Amino acid sequence: MYLKQSFYNMRLTPQQIDIIRATVAEVGGADARVRLFGSRLDDNARGGDIDLLVETPHPVDEPATMIARLSARIGMRLGGRKIDVLLDAPNLQRFPIHEVAKAEGVAL
Repeated sequence: MYLKQSFYNMRLTPQQIDIIRATVAEVGGADARVRLFGSRLDDNARGGDIDLLVETPHPVDEPATMIARLSARIGMRLGGRKIDVLLDAPNLQRFPIHEVAKAEGVAL
């Protein structure tokens, strides 16, 4: 069983977290929330992409465009790191990965 990690057990710096939060607010709106999930929560792992769940309370008209913008902007601002974005909005289909990301992820 995977246990939820604390804020301090993630492989992101405070500056990286600030960049991610600011970019999510810029692209997704001030009410968008972001969670880190995946390998970056494992302090024993090395490397790896940054997996983010972005949750917005409002419908998203062009989800693929929003995902691409978030991934590209965050990636560029973090020096070219690979960013995977999973989007959750009221008008989008949910998959099991959404539940895993929400349950295991850590809010940034």
